[in-house]
Amino acid sequence: MNRMLRRSLLPAAGAIALAALLSACSKPAPAPEAVRSVRILTVAPASAGGTQDYAAEIRARTEVRLAFRVGGKMASRNAEVGQRVKAGDVLARLDPQDLQLSRQAAAAAVRAAQVSHELNLADYKRFKDLRDQGFISSAELDRREAALKGAAATLEQARAQASVQGNQAAYTTLVATAPGIVVAVEAEPGAVLAAGTPVLRLALDGPRDVVFAVPEDALAGLRAWVGKPGAVSVRLWGSDERLTATVRELAAAADPVTRTFQVKADLQAASPVQVQLGRTATASIELPPVAGVALLPLTAIKEHQGGSAVWVLDAAKQVVRTRPVRLGGAQGNQVIVLAGLQPGEQVVTAGVHVLTEGQAVKPAAAASAAASAPAAAASR
Repeated sequence: MNRMLRRSLLPAAGAIALAALLSACSKPAPAPEAVRSVRILTVAPASAGGTQDYAAEIRARTEVRLAFRVGGKMASRNAEVGQRVKAGDVLARLDPQDLQLSRQAAAAAVRAAQVSHELNLADYKRFKDLRDQGFISSAELDRREAALKGAAATLEQARAQASVQGNQAAYTTLVATAPGIVVAVEAEPGAVLAAGTPVLRLALDGPRDVVFAVPEDALAGLRAWVGKPGAVSVRLWGSDERLTATVRELAAAADPVTRTFQVKADLQAASPVQVQLGRTATASIELPPVAGVALLPLTAIKEHQGGSAVWVLDAAKQVVRTRPVRLGGAQGNQVIVLAGLQPGEQVVTAGVHVLTEGQAVKPAAAASAAASAPAAAASR
């Protein structure tokens, strides 16, 4: 009896063991995705405008790079950055030894050509007398005349070459072409320079400009201010005094590194004492008001397919959806959204880079109320 019972229980035990083994090998069911808490901001109509500030620098209207007109080894430099120079002041010198030898060789060539010319002139006079007496033919005199003209041309060429060599010897001295201030040194004594290699940069005395860079989206608005007196307000660093400037030049092409456009504004009414070269300043420009836009914090913007987008909360399903938007620049710590959002929509303002399309979220009530305050103030 016991033997028969054991035989009947063996299949059941095997089935139970097999089921346990299969359940141990199977993967556990994935845990449901956690609902992420997000900070949201309700979109409200606002207006953008006010004043845009740019970091600027005071520069001379005209800056020239001074260089030697001949190549050679720089022997000395008499000017330093910040030094004021007058027209004619010696700024640097090249080693003149090679050029002086060339000048001596040219002078020797002139003397040789002069002797040859004198000899041919004497021969021509003697053969002319012989021709007049009928001892030689006119053809022989013509050959002597041709030799004289060749010697005269050789003498003229040698004198011109000597003049060139004399000029080049004088080019070993670099002098200031106009009064100004040395703002950069680009070569040191001992360097072997080719002709035209910049040695010093000289800011000439005269009008001063405030120079700053603007992004591409601000360029169109600035074009309206070109030539209008007082369009730019300038505050020098460390001073509360404000100066006015007139936009006189907008760069035609963007800087290849920063992709910004350089702006130059005229500070002609300011005195040189006020606008010393190299001073840091803040250039402020009044922006025309733009109505019907949305203001969002910078943390709400993400990149999407080469453009800008935000996460919009689907209130019915409590999930987030990507919404492409068109931006119109920045205003303080906020970005101006020109298109893509409607008043009343809710936008995620924090953690946008960790969300995925259709992810379930829940608004953080306290954070949402705190984030809505700046938008309400901006709409007023």
